[in-house]
Amino acid sequence: MQKLVVIGAGMASGRMLEHLFEADPDAYEVTLFNAEPRGNYNRIMLSPVLSGEKSFEEIVTHDDAWYAANKVTTRFGEAVTGIDRARKVVIGANGEVPYDKLVIATGSAPFIIPCPGHKLPGVVAYRDLEDTNAMVEASARPGAQAVVIGGGLLGLEAAAGLRLRGMEVTVLHLMGHLMERQLDEAAGYLLQKDLERRGIKVICRASTKEIRGTDRVEEVLLEDGTELPADIVVMAVGIRPAVQLGKDAGLEMGRAIVVDASLRTSDPDIYAVGECVEYQGNLFGLVAPLYDQAKVLAKSLLGQEDTFKVRQLSTKLKVTGCDLFSAGDFADGPTREDIVFRDPARGVYKRLVLEDDALVGAVFYGDTADSNWFFGLIQSGEDVSAMRDTLIFGPAYQGGAAADPLSAVAALPPEAEICGCNGVCKGTIVGAIAGGATDLGALRASTKASASCGSCTGLVEQVLSVTLGDAYAAPRAQPICTCCELTHEDVRLLIKSKELKSQPAVWQELGWKTPNGCHVCRPAVNFYLLADWPLEYQDDLQSRFVNERKHANIQKDGTFSVMPRMWGGITNPAELRAIADAAEKYKVPTVKVTGGQRIDLLGVKSEDLPYIWRDLNAAGMVSGHAYSKGLRTVKTCVGTDHCRFGTQDSTGLGIKLEKILWGSWTPHKVKLAVSGCPRNCAEATCKDVGIVCVDSGYQVGVAGAAGMDLKETERLADVASEQEAIDLTVAFIQLYRENAKYLDRPYKWVKKVGLDWVKARVVDDLAERARLVAAFELSQTVYRKDPWAEHAAEQTDRYTPIADLTLEAAE
Repeated sequence: MQKLVVIGAGMASGRMLEHLFEADPDAYEVTLFNAEPRGNYNRIMLSPVLSGEKSFEEIVTHDDAWYAANKVTTRFGEAVTGIDRARKVVIGANGEVPYDKLVIATGSAPFIIPCPGHKLPGVVAYRDLEDTNAMVEASARPGAQAVVIGGGLLGLEAAAGLRLRGMEVTVLHLMGHLMERQLDEAAGYLLQKDLERRGIKVICRASTKEIRGTDRVEEVLLEDGTELPADIVVMAVGIRPAVQLGKDAGLEMGRAIVVDASLRTSDPDIYAVGECVEYQGNLFGLVAPLYDQAKVLAKSLLGQEDTFKVRQLSTKLKVTGCDLFSAGDFADGPTREDIVFRDPARGVYKRLVLEDDALVGAVFYGDTADSNWFFGLIQSGEDVSAMRDTLIFGPAYQGGAAADPLSAVAALPPEAEICGCNGVCKGTIVGAIAGGATDLGALRASTKASASCGSCTGLVEQVLSVTLGDAYAAPRAQPICTCCELTHEDVRLLIKSKELKSQPAVWQELGWKTPNGCHVCRPAVNFYLLADWPLEYQDDLQSRFVNERKHANIQKDGTFSVMPRMWGGITNPAELRAIADAAEKYKVPTVKVTGGQRIDLLGVKSEDLPYIWRDLNAAGMVSGHAYSKGLRTVKTCVGTDHCRFGTQDSTGLGIKLEKILWGSWTPHKVKLAVSGCPRNCAEATCKDVGIVCVDSGYQVGVAGAAGMDLKETERLADVASEQEAIDLTVAFIQLYRENAKYLDRPYKWVKKVGLDWVKARVVDDLAERARLVAAFELSQTVYRKDPWAEHAAEQTDRYTPIADLTLEAAE
């Protein structure tokens, strides 16, 4: 068996090995070197790892089991020091390995600006897992600040991830607008606005003079004298092919290792693939051409004929929630004509560049739905003069009228590329569907479409819909449960329109199949009734989850956790003494400080609950509702009381909000935070409602998340007074109570209805805002009670444990 040695375990060589093993698993005995102490992983997805949306394990492409199954000898964490072409051996740090065929896949190295201080600890690139881990570690420091040098795709992804980690981030870009290689000036402006709206500061035409620090980086000095504090500096200014091994081995070099159409170097037994390759004067940095190379190289190694072709590429990206697309040549020219569409209210910009009646370039921002159709026109070079007047509106408008939204996909020819990362065209997907791959998972497995960065997932689903027609089981709204055919939205609407004010009325009028509902639908219906009819409907304890019935969180061993409320995270010696006494008296095994600035007593026996409530009540402490679908916590920093950076009384505002909102029932748990300045020590930018205090007043954000999903808040409004901030918060919570599906967190609900819809009612319509505030206050007159006090007073002396409950905990 021939020996194949591969230097570099990146995405290009990994895909090459996949093709090789699929075609002939016994063709070679493979040894794989990698300087990193690990195998192939999806570097495109390092950004979600940085932001916390994914773990590293989720982006691993080939694990140890895959290498073992394919009999690959792995030498990870071992650098290759040389190639002896005469003896046909690769020289590793731990010894030599002979080869019959050799593949160089050393990728690229980040370019580091050689300014003074660039070698200080804390200055990192953004190329691998170690860089990502260094950024995550830096973001863990309270109030940490980051400077990202480079406003290209990689730099902006780093900035977005660090911002989601809570850092203050400044992006420095040498050119006049961001991503100048992919976007024109107008689109770059829109991108900068969106980034700044997300709390990322952008400075264009910024030249770095020096990076300063003693033991590690402390600040960045610009040529104009601007000084920027920094706990970490991320260099994302470009890459260079890593070609020293090829150069030292005497291979033909250009800007990289020169290869022919079969990916063969000047040595007939040595091939190269990926970012270290130069072909016909071209270098390659995007994953799509690397995967094309990998396919060709696998065939070359098996003695089969294939040719690598440089194809025109498009860029369709998702940067911090901003839709971008560019393709072709969009530079100005005397023989060129621009067609431009702008919709400032929606942040949409589209520009087409025509030359000789053909589409030669396109730049879209904010709406990229038809980008594949336009890309097909650019590739084909066809005459577009007949559709000149309606071209900017896309394929659905050709012929004079708007058509089915799926017409754009239906109009794509079979050769139209759907998945750029993996080079999968529409015809391949349609063929796979005909072969039985009738859902997204099956298509990913058989074609790899949408299996890399995922940005084409929606388009792949549209191809499914167009191809299968009525046979396509498109995702649809599910009924509330098996008791009826109605969705949550249907039930809410009918409860209001039919004025149904009791559970029996709902069961009867809405055609429930079971007499009294079930453990799935009863909690939802109970909430809808109490939210819509607070005066007429009485909360039904038996329709609540076990935690809400017991007024404590059930643990895996059957004990409970008890968490008293600490308004705004503020406590005093008397409360702490009461907690300590209760912990000793009831033999509480664990006392835990929570992330919500409270103290949790874990391991309380069910029979002790009313007694521990009574003792804590006696010290003036009430339920923290840590078990409820309602307000949980309002996290605060010390604000102007003690902090020299505080701009407003964040603690005072947090306590006011908590006292206004506590005891309220909502579709799911709700967490708030108030930060006294943009340093955001209370982590307000990842809460359901987060308020950041600034010199001019208050920035109110909503729809954040920091659990299984990680999401930054969206700006609801900026207001000058504390009362306005309170009113906006209360109105938002009430709008959420009145409209959201049960068990949807605010961020999921806002995604469904749209922030503009929320703003129209909470911010713009003052009469509606006042109605929402009044409706919330009315509900609170009925339901703002301390369940601990009531339960303890009623049952302290005659308490018997509540019977086992049929409803399961939903926490």
